[in-house]
Amino acid sequence: MKDKIVYIDMDDTICNFFNGVLNYKRKYPTILYPQSIPGFFINLEPIEGAIDSVNLLTEKYDVYILTRPSVKNPLCYTEKRMWIEKHFGLEFCSKLIICPNKALLKGDYLIDDFIWAGFEGYQIVYKSSEFPNWLKVMEYFEKLN
Repeated sequence: MKDKIVYIDMDDTICNFFNGVLNYKRKYPTILYPQSIPGFFINLEPIEGAIDSVNLLTEKYDVYILTRPSVKNPLCYTEKRMWIEKHFGLEFCSKLIICPNKALLKGDYLIDDFIWAGFEGYQIVYKSSEFPNWLKVMEYFEKLN
């Protein structure tokens, strides 16, 4: 099944963007967009089960990290790439795609906490009632095999 393409979002799918925003707002309450602070993206914590799940998916699928940039922080492009290296290794950085419109890409699956109208593959909406966590996402993929 390595011919099947799986795109996986970063923010609030494999790394905890929401908690990062809350933590920065506690430290810097006057900053409206904490994601605009240098160092924000590289320091996001992984979501429970995400790293292991992504690694397992790469055994059977052609997996890419597909993330939208934060235009308020041009460093996010670099920091997201550094985050991938930190958690998946340098080789996996070649599987990082930063794109503002995920519906432009062709693929079989998209795991994301946002619904992308126009994406032609199957969308797994992370944190939905059907896929509230990585355990449920992985159960879905196990049933496919």
